[in-house]
Amino acid sequence: MKCKMTHGLIGLMLVAMLAPVSPALAGESLPSPQQSGGMSLFEALKKRSSAAGGDFSLAEITREELSTILWATSGLNREGTGWTVPMGRGVPPYCRVYVAANDGVFLYDWKNHSLEQVSKENIKGKIGKQSFVKKAFFSLIFVSDGASLAQFNDEEVSKAFGQIAIGAMTQNTYLACAALKIGARYIHGINKDEIIRALRLPQGDEPLALMLIGK
Repeated sequence: MKCKMTHGLIGLMLVAMLAPVSPALAGESLPSPQQSGGMSLFEALKKRSSAAGGDFSLAEITREELSTILWATSGLNREGTGWTVPMGRGVPPYCRVYVAANDGVFLYDWKNHSLEQVSKENIKGKIGKQSFVKKAFFSLIFVSDGASLAQFNDEEVSKAFGQIAIGAMTQNTYLACAALKIGARYIHGINKDEIIRALRLPQGDEPLALMLIGK
């Protein structure tokens, strides 16, 4: 009996080892982001550019690279409260970042620096108005959080705060990608209805932009 159990456990272990690993694992913490060394800020500013639509290939972006990009985009960079982008009244980020990948869509949890799967659908080819959008290895989807922005009690002010935050986030994404030698491209022409459907966004949340990242 003991021998049979041992063989069974070994078999399960082999199956687990041979199973394909997703580049973005649902519900798991991301690796620690790179926060030192590498390219200088001024060199990254000099190299910051938008990749041409046809430049994206199928080269993989590692989870370590994705971790650094997401942390730079909106991550918690000081104990307690403090993010890599300005937030009005010091509240937690009122703009969410989703990662569209081949194996689904994942919500970035800035507090725990992790990814949570919200859909198993590959929507990369549906979310942008340009045909090359689907070629990027990942697409970051920026969505304003209507519930959080409601605290400002003024629709125009809320809209401005959301757009300013996403502007800062996307610039951070550009700089992180430049430092990592990864292509990036800001996309304003998006299919909002498709994103709202795929992510099941509540009323008041608004998709505002995409950032394509790939090598």
